[in-house]
Amino acid sequence: MTTLRPELALPGKHASRAGFARAAPRFETACFVHDWTRARLLERLPLLRVEPSVLVDLGSATGRGAAALARRFAGARVLALDTSLAMLAVAERARAERVVPIVGDAERLPLASRSVSLVLANLVLPWCRPDAVFHELARVLAPGGALMFATLGPDSLREVRRAWASVDSGIHVHAAFDMHDLGDAAAAAGLAEPVLDVERMTLKYRDVADLVRDLRASGAANTAGGRRRTLTGRQRWQAFAAALHSAKQGERFDVTIEVIFGQAWGGGAPARAAAEVVVPLGRVGRRRALKEP
Repeated sequence: MTTLRPELALPGKHASRAGFARAAPRFETACFVHDWTRARLLERLPLLRVEPSVLVDLGSATGRGAAALARRFAGARVLALDTSLAMLAVAERARAERVVPIVGDAERLPLASRSVSLVLANLVLPWCRPDAVFHELARVLAPGGALMFATLGPDSLREVRRAWASVDSGIHVHAAFDMHDLGDAAAAAGLAEPVLDVERMTLKYRDVADLVRDLRASGAANTAGGRRRTLTGRQRWQAFAAALHSAKQGERFDVTIEVIFGQAWGGGAPARAAAEVVVPLGRVGRRRALKEP
């Protein structure tokens, strides 16, 4: 995590929303990291021993997590909540029974206080301020309700960060919060008994163009507030690509993804004022409303 004005390395909301809108038609061709982390979260659900009545797939994207939750908990109502109308429009076309798409910001949830039994937050925290999201989750979770999340740790894309550092001092990869900071933020927000652990996966790429394609298709273009706004020149881009290729082992270079998994419980934190209006996708019709290497 950067130590120099870290807020400049955090994603901007409007730019991130636009990036996900562009990515929506191709998202499912490149969301293999999301699929892996979601599968790991679903594997852990039985450990919670909960029988939820209202579930939220937070940062639902195209709705795969919401559909999985609907299959897992046959008697529950599942809310697929995402800030991107374009993503929810894709989800709506293949919507599972008992899944309700909702437009909403994870930092200002359009949900009633203490109304949710279980929240699955799969890779939504990298695009938010985690402390703000945790405060909202503490508000909407019923006492005894559970949160399970997966987010990216600061070692993610470390090879990309190092390659760019050899070229210039710009921000090309978003900042990320480490496991201890996330646990402290969850507890400070009023979530009870946060437990976190870390896993890593290594992606292998033959060419930089393949990496760029996957990042853009999964909505992971660079939207950091302090990012360079001008086009990347050919010379700088070639220097970056050369730095990545120099780290090849055989025909491929590695890209590390550090994933932090966490769970916590609703602790009955005092509810604070919030707009408690649920806005299903159907009410807004078809209106069209993370890391550039």
